Parts: sequence; structure tokens; C-alpha cells
Amino acid sequence: MIHKKLPVVLCWHMHQPEYRDPRDKIYQQPWTYLHAIKDYVDMAAHLEKHTSARAVVNFVPILLEQLDDYAQQIDAYLNTEGESALRDVLLTALVNPSSITNSDERMKVVRALMRANEERLIRRFEPFEDLIDLARSISSNTDNGQYLSDEFISDLAVWYHLAWMGETVRRENDLIIQLMSKSGQFTSDERLAFLSLIGGLIKGIFSRYKDLAEQGRVELSMTPYAHPIMPLLLDIKAGRQACPNDPQPAHETYPGGSSRVQWHLQEGLRVFKQYFGIHSTGCWPSEGAISEQTIHELAKAGFAWVASGDQVLSNSLAKQNNVDESCRHRVWQFDHLSPALFFRDDGLSDLIGFDYQKWHADDAVLNFITHLEQVHESCEDEDAVVSIILDGENAWEFYPHNGYWFLDALYEKLSNHPHIELTTFSDVVTKTYQRKILKHIVAGSWVYGNLSTWIGSDAKNRAWDLLISAKLAFDQAQNSALDGSSNWSAETLSRNLQQLAICEGSDWFWWFGDYNPGDAVRDFDQLFRLQLTRLYELIEIPAPDVLQHPLCLSAVGDSAVEAGGVMRRGQ
Repeated sequence: MIHKKLPVVLCWHMHQPEYRDPRDKIYQQPWTYLHAIKDYVDMAAHLEKHTSARAVVNFVPILLEQLDDYAQQIDAYLNTEGESALRDVLLTALVNPSSITNSDERMKVVRALMRANEERLIRRFEPFEDLIDLARSISSNTDNGQYLSDEFISDLAVWYHLAWMGETVRRENDLIIQLMSKSGQFTSDERLAFLSLIGGLIKGIFSRYKDLAEQGRVELSMTPYAHPIMPLLLDIKAGRQACPNDPQPAHETYPGGSSRVQWHLQEGLRVFKQYFGIHSTGCWPSEGAISEQTIHELAKAGFAWVASGDQVLSNSLAKQNNVDESCRHRVWQFDHLSPALFFRDDGLSDLIGFDYQKWHADDAVLNFITHLEQVHESCEDEDAVVSIILDGENAWEFYPHNGYWFLDALYEKLSNHPHIELTTFSDVVTKTYQRKILKHIVAGSWVYGNLSTWIGSDAKNRAWDLLISAKLAFDQAQNSALDGSSNWSAETLSRNLQQLAICEGSDWFWWFGDYNPGDAVRDFDQLFRLQLTRLYELIEIPAPDVLQHPLCLSAVGDSAVEAGGVMRRGQ
């Protein structure tokens, strides 16, 4: 007979990289605010509705800054009656398409407004599908955007944002209901009201999650500031621990890696507290990437818990020749200074991320609970904890109605199950759970348990060499400032350090490779080189000519890659 409940932690990771052009702060991609109005608001609404549910919601600090920036620019535009320009061209297309006068830019905007999930976001809404069909016909026959009227662009922009709107907002907001009753010809007042709603939804994200945290219904946690792969900053060859034969960058080390890791952690903590008013006690390292050195850096920064991928646990147990067949769903610890370690259940997490989107919601949740009950039965004599960790934003685009029915049923069934307890990592840490000791940690991430997604192939290695060369140039310029050869104010140093941090983010390396969609590879390749070039400009050292040419030289995959490349399975 089962007596004690099985603790289950649902950890949703919210992450978008820095999309702003480093010179004029114009957004190069819209995904930050689109996921805000679609996913961040929906995920908050589900937790607000199910008062007995608990979850961990993890935010990347650089995402928080961009959300705040969007809220501020929209507010400024509305309060100056359009005199303060918006810095995202898709928002401009929504309210003022006539200001987009360049022919190429108008066509570029319309093509951007066509980027949405075909089945779930386009075909669901007949007026949107009709506009998309027309846009595709025009786009395939000409590059001349002058054929596109302001009314067509604004109608397409309205329906684009309606399709990307969170399901909980779609069902309850009067303005959205009103707009969806029309096929087109949206007035200027309607479009301004829509922009105001978008700004309010983004601004409200901070207070909604803060309130949930204060009520004890959500634990808020963070990732290092700009989402760097910490094991590689600490040891550029750390990837060889799991993949010993992978080629490596020409440089042997990343200079000053430990100090850079601490900068990302401390700056992340500062930004996190600025927006939520609390100190994050836990950390989902960027991509769950850890190593023995990384754990020590996280302990130094004061984190009480850290989470990673299940395959990292497998590799680490294999290194110590562990043949223990007992329950793996445990709280682990590396050494006496180590934070509590939790490892993702890859199978259950990937079912939510990739498979249940094709199921009826009730059947999916029943299947999920059956798996948990099996874990409960097999681990009943252990201090078991099941860690479900996955992307909290990209998965829902592939579900009917943005995952509304699945998430509603998931929280309802889990929070009322007699043998399951939804909890948080911090709650588990504060209780007297016996921890199992890991003698070794093999460097790796939640993706396949290794670091090959970010290093070990030609394009990725070239990117690391470019980054390390830029870091060496940065150090040279900083040393000149310290010895008086140049003058860096505290403000200049802060600005330059932030730009360096952006260049150290993991997303650039994620997208380099011939297995990713070509348009995404091109976009991130260009933005990475733009960020590095801006770093050289700020430190007043000429940028190398190689930054003018694409890094990814081989043919790349098409859009048939699973989930468009934005998510991967753990194994």
C-alpha cells in the first residue's frame, strides 16, 4: 500500500536571447513580445486559476530586461501620440504601416507576418488564412512592396497578433473578441487599442508572477544573465568529457572564464531582484549545462539548488562505475559545498514537449499520471522527487489552442491526485530529504547529456574562436584603461561588460549547424557577428574582416526539423 505522496516539480523555463541591434536597439526578431502575449500570460493564468497547483517558473534575466523595454516603448508611443517611435517593425506595421515607406522593407515586413505555425495559428482562423494566402501569392511573384497597401499590411498585422494571442486572453478580453468578429478593415482606434492591450499584457507579467510567488504558489528561479554555457567558459574543452573525439576550437582556454561566470551569476541575481523583489534561491543553468567547476561557481554564488538533465546523471554515475539500480528520482549532491541537485526526467518532460501535442488533452494527462504512478510505486521506499523541466513557451505553439486544454487538465488532475504532490525545488530542499552523493559530474547539458549542441563542429568552433579573440581584445582594452592609456568610466565599463555578456550567450552556438532551418541559421549568424562587431566598436579596436562573412558555410536543413529547431529532446 502506498502511504506517502510523490513530490512532482513542474519547472517551466522562459528564455529568449538578446534580439536588439546593439547600435540602435531596434529589434531584429519579434519572439520576445510574441511569446509574452501568447505564453507568459497564459502560463500565469493557468496557475492563477488552479489555486492548489504549484510550479517553478524560471526566467532568463536578459529576457526580463527586454520585456520591460517593450512595455516602456509601447507606453511611450501611446503617451506621445506616436511621436516616440516603436523599435519593433511588426508593432509599427500594426499601428502605422504608412511610416514603412521603403519598398523592400514593406515586403520584408509582410514576409515576417507570415511566420506562424501553419496548422495551429494560420489555418485555425479563416480571415488570417485568407490574408496569408494572398501575401504568399504576392511574395512569390514580386519583391516590390509598393504593391502592398497600408490597409492590407495593417489587417495582416492585426490577424498575426490575434493568432499569437494567449488563449486565456482570447476567451475573456472584450477587445480581442470584438476584433476577431471582423475579417479586416480595422480602424486606427482599434489598432491603437490593440497595441495598448499588448503593452499592458507585457507590463503585467512582472506583477502577476510576483504575486504568485508571494502567495507561495510559484517559485521563481533564474538562469545566468545572458544564458552562457558556463562549463565551456570555465573549460573550453569540457565537451570532451562526454564526447572525447569531437574537434575543438583552436584556442585552448576561454580567458577569465571563472570571473565571467560570476559576472553572469551576480548580474543575473541583480536583474532578477530588480523585477521580482526577491533573491533567487535556485538556478536552472543555461541549457542545464553543468560540470564540477560549474557546481562550485554556483555554490559560491549562494544557490541552494541546481537542476540539469538526466543523461548528465547517467554519464556521471557511469564514471564512478555505479551499478545501483535503485530509484533515480532523488535529490543529489556533489560534495559538502554543493547545492542540491535535481535531474530532469527526460522521458516525461519530452512527452509534454513533443508528443502530447498530438493527443486528446484528457488522454495525454491520464497517460502522464499513469507514468507518475508507476514511478511512485517503484520508488515508494525512497525519498523520490520527479523533476519535469522543459521549455515553457515554444511547446504550446504545436498544441491545439496553445495548450489550453492540456494545461488546464494537467494542473487540475495533478493538484487533486491523492498520491501526487505538486511542489517546488525550494520546498523539497527545506524538507529533510536524504541526498545521494555523486562522486563525479561529467560535463554536459539536458540535450543528450553532452555539450555538442554548442561546440565540437566546424561552425560552432569557428564561432568560439571569434568570441575568444574578441574577449582577448576586450581584456587588452580594459588593461589599457586600468593603466591609464585610455579612459573608461564606470558607465563605459558597465556597458562594455554587458555587450561582452551578450556575445557569450548560448543561442548563437545552438543555431549553427546543417541540421537547423536555413532562415534561423542565417538570422542568428548575422546577429552574432553584429554583436561581436559592436563589442569591437565599443572597445575601440578594429573588428576583424571575417565578421563581415557568414560563419555557416555548408548547406542547412529545411523547416521539417522537429519543432522548427527551437526545442530538442533530452535523449
